[in-house]
Amino acid sequence: MKSLPAIVAITCLPALGFAQQDFQRNLQARFIEAEHQSVIELPEGNFQLNASLWLDGKNGITIKGKGMDKTILNFSGQISGAEGIKITNGSNVTIEGLTVQDTKGDAIKTQLVDGITFRNVKAEWTRGAHEKNGGYGLYPVQCSNVLIEGCAARGASDAGIYVGQSSKIIVRNSLAMENVAGIEIENSLHAEVYDNEATNNTGGILIFDLPDLVVKKGGYTKVYRNHVHHNNHPNFAPKGNIVGKVPLGTGIMVLATNNVEIYGNRIINNKTAGTAIISYYITENPVKDSTYYPYPGNIFIHHNEYKRQRGRATMKGRMGKLFRFKLKFGKDVPHIIYDGILDDKNPGNNKICIRENSQASFANIDAANNFKKITRDLSSYDCELDILMPNAGSK
Repeated sequence: MKSLPAIVAITCLPALGFAQQDFQRNLQARFIEAEHQSVIELPEGNFQLNASLWLDGKNGITIKGKGMDKTILNFSGQISGAEGIKITNGSNVTIEGLTVQDTKGDAIKTQLVDGITFRNVKAEWTRGAHEKNGGYGLYPVQCSNVLIEGCAARGASDAGIYVGQSSKIIVRNSLAMENVAGIEIENSLHAEVYDNEATNNTGGILIFDLPDLVVKKGGYTKVYRNHVHHNNHPNFAPKGNIVGKVPLGTGIMVLATNNVEIYGNRIINNKTAGTAIISYYITENPVKDSTYYPYPGNIFIHHNEYKRQRGRATMKGRMGKLFRFKLKFGKDVPHIIYDGILDDKNPGNNKICIRENSQASFANIDAANNFKKITRDLSSYDCELDILMPNAGSK
């Protein structure tokens, strides 16, 4: 018979007369001493912590609170470490039923973990949007078999729910609001992002490949049945961050990644671009990584619903200047924008298919030729692609 996991209960509730400092010391000790295949239970309450909690080299651990809004770990007085919770070099780790608030840096970071689940977890900065908030809410990086479900993220100065340099990913049934990027998949393979809501972010859902990272090429991503609406929040990323270039009013953005299918989404009232397909060159950042491929390709956008009130796109940042001085769409801003920057040496890599979307207008803005031949003709993109996907996750 399979042995049941050991349960380590943290029972030092403030109501029982224990100081918050004792709670923190006890909890960190449990993280350090936890045996493989054990459960660390956290009680209901709002707990003030001033140092990161770190779990390293553990397998089969569950960190379990009493509920997203019942067990709250608040790091507003943090003086040690950057993350709220950091988990490294493990496998089959689950975090569920808790909230992490007001960390100095990232809320929950996991790195080099095979099998990481975030379930009913919230990461937030309670003052709302601010450039001094931590960069990432839920932040698995260099992980595999990632599941994020029933979660929420608010106030991240980079991305609320972010998965980077990882593989076999599912993000579902989650809410991202008031972040720079709501949900971001970056340099990652085999991701499914579905049944989520992204609202009041600068950009709702971003699928990026960037240079100068350990994992060089992502792709094979499906984005479907999401409600991506009213992502018109001013960009509050710290200066120099790549997401600082994302214009407010972006629903879904695909940047320099390949084999992406976007379908069955409701993409509503994002004032600048319901969906943008762009090369890395439009950022005007130099490319020094010789192994990096800066073009998008094999992108299939179909059966989405687009709606937006007539109005002008953002007038802020580089994209705002483009709309004002080059694109001149006025109040008739297209829902789907393609920058038209092609890989001339490998034209077979450039395939973009757009078809059967509800109420969707389109423009190729011809950025490669200084926007000289902007076209709204969609007929060249009326095709379909088969984006082959293995099972994204085993959960």
